[in-house]
Amino acid sequence: MKIILYHGTDSLFEDIDLTKSKERRDFGVGFYTTTISSQAEGWARSKKKRNHSLNAYVYVYEAHISDSLSVCEYLNMSLEWLEMIKTNRELGGIQHNYDIVIGPVANDDTMLTVSRYIAGVYTANEAIERLKYSKANNQVSFHTNNAIKALKFIRRYKVD
Repeated sequence: MKIILYHGTDSLFEDIDLTKSKERRDFGVGFYTTTISSQAEGWARSKKKRNHSLNAYVYVYEAHISDSLSVCEYLNMSLEWLEMIKTNRELGGIQHNYDIVIGPVANDDTMLTVSRYIAGVYTANEAIERLKYSKANNQVSFHTNNAIKALKFIRRYKVD
C-alpha cells in the first residue's frame, strides 16, 4: 500500500526520532501523521501556539506500507479503538505490538468523552454512542524503526 501522509509540527528536523514522541498518545509513543493536509496544518498551528514558536511546518511523506509490517487499522470509533486509546493514555509508552496503527483521532471534541470513559462516568457502549456523532479525522502512527523506514520524505512547507 502506498499513501501520502502529512505531519504537522513547529520543529525543523531531518530525521524522524521516535524518542521525541510525547507520552500517553492515542496509539502510544510514535510518529504521528494524517492523510489530511488541513488536519496536519491545524496540528502545526496548535503546536506553534502552545510552544510560543515562531514557525509552523507540515512535512509530506510517501509511505510504502508492506506486508512485512504489522499494521492495526481501525475503520471507525469502535470499542477496540476506544480500549486502545484508554490503555495507551493511562499507561503511556506503547501498549501494543504493531509497527503502524491507523484510525480516527481522539481530538479535543472526542477527548471529553474518552476521558469520561476512562474515569468510569460512561460505559464503553455509552462512550461509543456519543462518539458516533463526532467528526472523525484520521491518524497514521509509526511505532518502530522498521515502520519509519517505510516513509520517504517528499517536502516540507511553512504554514501561516
